[in-house]
Formats: sequence, C-alpha cells, structure tokens
Amino acid sequence: MNSSNERESFSERLQQALKNAHYSPDSPTRLAREFNIRFDGRPITVHAARKWLVGEAIPTQEKLRMIAQWLGVPAEWLRFGGDENATANGDGAGGLSRFESADVKLIADLQRLDEHHRQIAREFIRMLVRINYQK
Repeated sequence: MNSSNERESFSERLQQALKNAHYSPDSPTRLAREFNIRFDGRPITVHAARKWLVGEAIPTQEKLRMIAQWLGVPAEWLRFGGDENATANGDGAGGLSRFESADVKLIADLQRLDEHHRQIAREFIRMLVRINYQK
C-alpha cells in the first residue's frame, strides 16, 4: 500500500473511531482540544488534527497510542487496519480495548480529578455496584 493510501485509510479508521466514541469526525478543533487534554507531550495544532482527518498525515506512534487508548480501539487497528474485533480481544490498546469508548473517556475524566474527588467517585461507583448486585 502506498503512503497516500495508508494516510487515507488511517483517516477513515480515525473518523470511524471518533463516530463510535460519539465525537464528530468533522471537527479538527474538537479533535485537537480533546487530544491535548489527554496527551502529556507537546500539544497538537488544529492544522495537525485536520491533516489526520483528511488523510494528509499520520500521527507519531506515541500520539497514535494515546488516540487509540482515548477512543477505546487497538492502536494496531487504528494504524494498520484489519479486523478490529479480532485485534480488540488482544492487548492492542494496552488492555483498555475491552472497555467501550465511553468507559475509556470516563477513566480519563476520573484521572483529571483531584484525589479527594476521585475517592468520592470510586465510592459512588462501588455503591452503585452493590445496589445493582442486590437486585
């Protein structure tokens, strides 16, 4: 596959992963903002996000792994394609691929809380699990 096709295929998979995670694949501004919230390295520009979305560029491996973790897809699938479900059963996204995209986002949100509020959230979830188990 030539590099132009690789970039276009990556773009299609990125757009699909964004849709599945309930994000618009039409907003490079939102992609850049959501990415930069989660990424510890140098932030990306809206222009870079647009290039990913239109198939003009592929992010570095470090950035690609973070996108995959955020969107709950295997990094290998996001970069190279193939059968998403077969790859998702492995360790493609660092063990997080077994969670739905909304769960991965929730975990990222939880990590942004201070320790006191994280503890409250944990206790609340434990309480909900106990209530659900008693049904």
